[in-house]
Amino acid sequence: MLLKDFYKVISLEKNDRQKHLAIIFVNEKHEVFKGHFPGNPIMPGVCMMQIIKELTEQITESSLIMQSLTNVKFMALINPEVTPELRLELDITITDEGLVKVKNTTYFNETVALKLSSVYKKIV
Repeated sequence: MLLKDFYKVISLEKNDRQKHLAIIFVNEKHEVFKGHFPGNPIMPGVCMMQIIKELTEQITESSLIMQSLTNVKFMALINPEVTPELRLELDITITDEGLVKVKNTTYFNETVALKLSSVYKKIV
């Protein structure tokens, strides 16, 4: 985990061959929220991207480096004091070239907070 004690994985399950569901709990007391933003904590987008990468590494049992991001859409602000539990749906495909393609939708309650597609390269 890049940010120590930033979040905790509550569950991580495989729904079918390439679809996974992760439930995480964000530590609203983490230091990152003191600066983003004081009195109104909001999940930094780059932290969400890191969480998706870390979950994908756990699922694929590989160290990864981001190669590209497309269709990044932040749909709603995540306030960890109000909604610390997030649900991440990950659709993961590994290509013949060894690239890891991920389509993610992140929710709090029934609200879509983030949609993105990313491509990672395995670090050998």
